[in-house]
Amino acid sequence: MAGFSESFRNMFKIQELRQRILFTLLMLIIVRFGAHVTLPGVNAGLLADWLESQSGSGGLFGMFDLFVGGAFSNAAIFSLGIMPYITASIILQLLGAVVPYFQKLQKEGGEEGRKKINQYTRYGTIFIAALQGWGVQIRLQNLTTPNGGPVVPPEVQGIFFALSTMILIAAATMLMMWIGEQITERGIGNGISLIIFVGIIATLPQAAYGEFTRGENIIIQLVIVILMVFITAAVVMVTQGTRRIPVQYAKRVVGRKVYGGVTQYIPLRVNTAGVMPIIFAQALMFIPETVTMFFPENEFMQNLAVYFRYDSFVYAAIYAVMIIFFTYFYTAISFNPQDVSDNMKKQGGFIPGIRPGAHTRDYIDNILTKITLPGSIFLAIVAVLPTFMMRMNVTPGFAQFFGGTSLLIIVGVALDTLQQIESHLLMRHYDGFMKSGKIRGRIGRG
Repeated sequence: MAGFSESFRNMFKIQELRQRILFTLLMLIIVRFGAHVTLPGVNAGLLADWLESQSGSGGLFGMFDLFVGGAFSNAAIFSLGIMPYITASIILQLLGAVVPYFQKLQKEGGEEGRKKINQYTRYGTIFIAALQGWGVQIRLQNLTTPNGGPVVPPEVQGIFFALSTMILIAAATMLMMWIGEQITERGIGNGISLIIFVGIIATLPQAAYGEFTRGENIIIQLVIVILMVFITAAVVMVTQGTRRIPVQYAKRVVGRKVYGGVTQYIPLRVNTAGVMPIIFAQALMFIPETVTMFFPENEFMQNLAVYFRYDSFVYAAIYAVMIIFFTYFYTAISFNPQDVSDNMKKQGGFIPGIRPGAHTRDYIDNILTKITLPGSIFLAIVAVLPTFMMRMNVTPGFAQFFGGTSLLIIVGVALDTLQQIESHLLMRHYDGFMKSGKIRGRIGRG
């Protein structure tokens, strides 16, 4: 504990790291503030009454609300959170896999190509946010409290409310996207992931309180806590798990110095894609529910929506398959065995027993494919656990933290952010938070 306290103090001794942490905290405070600013025209008091009547209902809307830290249920200007940006990013990455123009931008465009892709992503974000904003205003205008009072007063309802809500939500989404980019550039950690992370954490105390104060048997609650700790430990192990491939570098003499002759390792992570497959799959799973919002009176659409409820087995099965797909998809995008093979060949490195070039590429690709399969299946199993926990009478709010997307994002983002802080500390010869070598930033340090 003393070592942790010392490392915590060291974080604020480094000026650059201190500034990055404080900037990140400031941006996240703005995000949380926006989650409580109600849209103009919405009666906040009647909305609170409606929320109280819906307490514990769960569903996919509840899951969406978890990602945006309660902003959706509050009818806040940040109702959509950062999800439209993530959806637009998914679409652009999928286009990069099938459309030659986008393939060229991704592979050969360089910095200019990256800027164009970012520009298209922003355009897509505006369109998706505006479309979902239109769905939000339809939903708000159809909400009534148990005593029959509309959340949006009749004198406010109409085209002006619809357009103003759509424009304001789209603008707020773009602001959140900008905040996420600023955190990544000037703060600590991945800005987009941290925004989702903070939204999830903000709802944890209330969810835990609701679960453990409902009068359930103390033995059952103890088993739930133990199982939750076990699942969290398993998620950490898989997230940090790696398969190390040895690389031998031949000796070469440059002037009077001898280089090479040492063995290093390529660490292939079991979960190379991190939390992105979860976020991608979840963003797409929100689409059916969004579409059904446009047809509140259509019986077929409402019956279809039942199959995409968060506690539906159909939802769980589709969700699991999508996670496995996106794990492979994102791994293929983020890690290129051909580039690794070429760099090793240029530097005179080789894997013992494997020929340089195509054989090395195929060898790395084969190992990556094998370790990605159990990693993707594990992610899928953990992601759908809340569906089964709700069937076992765990409250919907707390079940979302029982494994599932919430836990995977919390663990993944926390480890990634801690790794960046660790790197800053080690670069300036301070001890990091972990001295056991578990955090990647400590590998190679004696």
